[in-house]
Amino acid sequence: MHPVVTPDGLRVWLVTRYEDVRAVLTDSRLAKDAAVVGHLFQRNTMPGRSPRSVDQRTTGHMLNSDPPAHTRLRTLVSKAFTPGRISGLRPRVEALSAALLDMLAGREEIDLVDDYAFPLAITVMCELLGLPEGDRESFRQWTQDYNSTGAPEGVTAAARSITAYISGLIEDKRRTLGDDLLSALIEARDVDDRLSGEELVAMVFLLLSAGHETTVNLIANGMRALLFHPDQLARLRSDPALLPAAVEEFLRYDCPVNLATYRFTTERVTIGGVEIPEKELVLAGVASANRDGGQFSMPDRLDVARTPNRHLAFGAGPHYCLGAPLARQEGEIAFRDLLRRYSRIEPAVPLEEIRYRQSLLMRGPESLPLRVHTR
Repeated sequence: MHPVVTPDGLRVWLVTRYEDVRAVLTDSRLAKDAAVVGHLFQRNTMPGRSPRSVDQRTTGHMLNSDPPAHTRLRTLVSKAFTPGRISGLRPRVEALSAALLDMLAGREEIDLVDDYAFPLAITVMCELLGLPEGDRESFRQWTQDYNSTGAPEGVTAAARSITAYISGLIEDKRRTLGDDLLSALIEARDVDDRLSGEELVAMVFLLLSAGHETTVNLIANGMRALLFHPDQLARLRSDPALLPAAVEEFLRYDCPVNLATYRFTTERVTIGGVEIPEKELVLAGVASANRDGGQFSMPDRLDVARTPNRHLAFGAGPHYCLGAPLARQEGEIAFRDLLRRYSRIEPAVPLEEIRYRQSLLMRGPESLPLRVHTR
C-alpha cells in the first residue's frame, strides 16, 4: 500500500495485497459517493493536469453510492439477476453463441473479441434490458473512451455522447413499455418516484457498460491464458466438467478488472498497518490481489482445476457484482462452444504483441486474432 499518481495525474492510495484489498472492499469507512469523489478529483489532481469531471448521469448509479441510496438502487435491479432468472436466460445465451459461431463457419481466422465475445455479451445485455441492438459499435467506442486513461476532454465528450444516447433509448422505451428491466426502471422513475432522472440514465449506463465489458474481457483474457498454457487447454478439452472451475481461474489469473472503482476514507483508517488520512482517495488492486502468493498457491500458474478459488474479480461486500452469475454462465457457454466447435485454436499473431486497451479500471485486449480449425 502506497500513495501513487495515476496516469491521468490523480493522487490516490493504491492497495494491492489480497487481505488489504478485501478490507478496502468491505470496510464501511471507505465510501463511494460520486459527488465527494468528484470533489476529491478536483483537489487531488496534480498541478498542470486537467481534473476529470464527474457527471451524475454516468456516475450516479449503485456502484458509486452508499446506503441508503445504494440499497434502494440495488433493490430495483436485483430481481433481474436472481439465480432463477439467470438460469432462464441460458437457452437464449446458448442460441446466440451457436448463431455467432455458425456465422464464422468456413473462416480459418477470426478475431475472438470483435467476432464473438463482444456481440455475444452486448446482445445478452440489450435483450435483458429490452433495448435494440442498433448503434452498439458506437456505444462500445464511447464506453472505451470513457474508461480510458486519455485526456479528460475525451472522457467528457464520451460521457455526453453516452448520456444523449441513453436518454434517447429511455424516451423510445417509454412509448413501448414491456416485460424487461428498462421498463421496470422507467416505471420506478415515472410511477413510484424511486429514482431520479439522472439515476435512471446512470443505471442504464452501468448495466450496459459493465454488463458487457467484463464478460468480453473474461472470454478474451481466458482464451489468451489458455494459449499461453497449452497443457491447460488440452486438460480442459479432455475434461469439460472442469469448465466452472476454469472460468473461476480465468477470472483470477487475468482479471477482467484491474482496479475497483474509487473509494474515499470517511475517517482515518488503518489498513495493512498503514494509516490513511480522512478524505483520501483509495484504489483497490483487484487484479494484483488475485495473484497474491499469500492467498493462492503458485499464483502465476494457470490451473483450470484450482479449488478453492476465492478470487476478488467480482468484488466483495455490499458492492459485490450483481451480474456475477450471468458473467459466469456466459463464460462457461462460450468456452464450451468454442472448444466443441474448433478442434484446434492457435494465436494468429504472437501473443506478446496483443495490445490491451488503455484503461485504469478495465483489463481486456483490443483484439485477439485466432487461427481456428473446425472438427
